[in-house]
Amino acid sequence: MSNWRIRDFHSSDLDGILHLWESLKADGVEPVYALSEVLASCEKDHAVVAVQGDQVVGAAVGRAAHDQGWIVFLATLPEFRGRGIGTSLLAAVENRMAPHGLNKLSALMPETETRVEAFLGRGFVVKKNLRYFERTIPVQRQELEPLGLLGGRILARDLWENVAGMRREKELLERRLVLPLAEADLADEYGVVPPRAVVLFGPPGTGKTTFAKAIASRLEWPFVEVFPSRLAADPKGLAGALRETFLEIAELEHCVVFIDEVEEIASQRAGDPPSPLQGVTNELLKIIPAFREQPGRLLVCATNFIRALDSAFLRHGRFDYVIPIGLPDTHAREAMWQRFIPAAVVDDVDVQLLVERTQGFSPADIEYAARSASQRALEKAVYDDGGAGGGNGAGGVSANGRRGPVTQDYLDAIGDTRTTVSEEVHRDFLEDIEVLGRV
Repeated sequence: MSNWRIRDFHSSDLDGILHLWESLKADGVEPVYALSEVLASCEKDHAVVAVQGDQVVGAAVGRAAHDQGWIVFLATLPEFRGRGIGTSLLAAVENRMAPHGLNKLSALMPETETRVEAFLGRGFVVKKNLRYFERTIPVQRQELEPLGLLGGRILARDLWENVAGMRREKELLERRLVLPLAEADLADEYGVVPPRAVVLFGPPGTGKTTFAKAIASRLEWPFVEVFPSRLAADPKGLAGALRETFLEIAELEHCVVFIDEVEEIASQRAGDPPSPLQGVTNELLKIIPAFREQPGRLLVCATNFIRALDSAFLRHGRFDYVIPIGLPDTHAREAMWQRFIPAAVVDDVDVQLLVERTQGFSPADIEYAARSASQRALEKAVYDDGGAGGGNGAGGVSANGRRGPVTQDYLDAIGDTRTTVSEEVHRDFLEDIEVLGRV
């Protein structure tokens, strides 16, 4: 006659669950679900315990999701194994979950677990050729509300891969920023202090904002863009609103904070008496050291006019790196054209000719020219040819017979595109790399 019984889980049983968890670990079994998940399911889902007197000697925890049920935890103390407790616990927890109308009840077991008799005795079948995949969601639920209030967002995971070309810049950012932030423990072993703040500078349209978002995507951290123009309308004033915003950002576990056109609030201070804008610059200079003390976050400031920034703003101790983002080189332009030309016709377009003709173009210029060429080709096909298409020069039909832009469409669009960056601006940028760059 058994001297144990099964009942519903009570909050007072938490110590017993912890003891069962530790007994599994002592036997060399690594449970599939984390302890925090098991304890949360004990309170919120379905849990039963086997007790002898006041001692918890076994437990089963289940979770129902639509018509699918999962066994989150099953354990029995070593000295009570072999008595049928596990099978009884599974039956009991299944009964508790039955009102959900389950069609299937599943369990994941670590490979090191050999005691599966309880599952087999309850009618479970071992499924062969299955793999368990797991992904940790980087942003926790409790962070979503403050993130939403800040206007922040979780960016798509593929932004980094989608940055066409720009290999030198991507490699530099990967090594200097992403590596020490993503591998903080490893960086600490080597005495590397992860960066906390960086400046991206370069001519307009070179992709500074795109890189800031791609860094957040690569790290899988929330992205919060601070807009000084919006903060200026706050009753507390720009300086006060800026301070309040960074206090709210401090509540997030991880975050990439982006300020574009930072020269608007951190320009050279001069003149007497101080202007209101100087007060904002002073406030930002106070904010950055405090921001740097918090791990798990990165401030990215971008500017088209780095010479306009206050000299105190760029000094060592505030920004770890001052990184140039320039015009795309030959390889980068080729990658961009390969991305923007429709796959069906790209083999029939003289990409190398487009690369040569777009020297001095920014990424934004190339994207504009590519989209313009596609629009022109579409209009020709519909309005000029009645949809029939024409020759390879101007009709919108490639050599393989598929409709789409042809080389001449792109050349015409390139010829009509006004480049964003003048030769003078580019020369100044190269000088700024030598004088102000810090990588």
